[in-house]
Amino acid sequence: MIENDTMPSFDTVLEPNLVEVKNAIDQSNKEIATRFDFKGSDARIEQKDKELTLFADNDLQLGNVTDILIGKMAKRGVDIRFLDREAKPEKMSHDKLKQKVLVKAGIEADVAKKISKAIKDSKMKVQASIQGDTVRVTGAKRDDLQAAMALIKKEISDYPLSFNNFRD
Repeated sequence: MIENDTMPSFDTVLEPNLVEVKNAIDQSNKEIATRFDFKGSDARIEQKDKELTLFADNDLQLGNVTDILIGKMAKRGVDIRFLDREAKPEKMSHDKLKQKVLVKAGIEADVAKKISKAIKDSKMKVQASIQGDTVRVTGAKRDDLQAAMALIKKEISDYPLSFNNFRD
């Protein structure tokens, strides 16, 4: 029997589909441009890499721009948990508002530690290792890895984690 020195593994990742994010933004901007409640306003969404900026004339419009974006993202299959909307709206000239929204990508260190701890505490026959902004999980059996995936999805529910690089 030939010994295989690589154990089965998978990577836990936080990767938004940026093409679908861009499509959702384009659709949102089209809807904003045609809606009566935005007539004559400066409301829009701009994107620079993983940073979105929402513009509106007032709080109500900013809320509506946010709702439109969330709706379009959901329709395109982009999990809205990728959006980090913690930044407060900023006032610009003429009482107009802008708000930065970040598209999360890559697992942050504290979340990676939570994943590792959940796996360690579960006493499963798998190991987790933090590798930059991903967490690699290795184990001897495929069933153990699938159980680890289920555990991670259950324990870390605030983030739209996915799994890739599954190796047998």
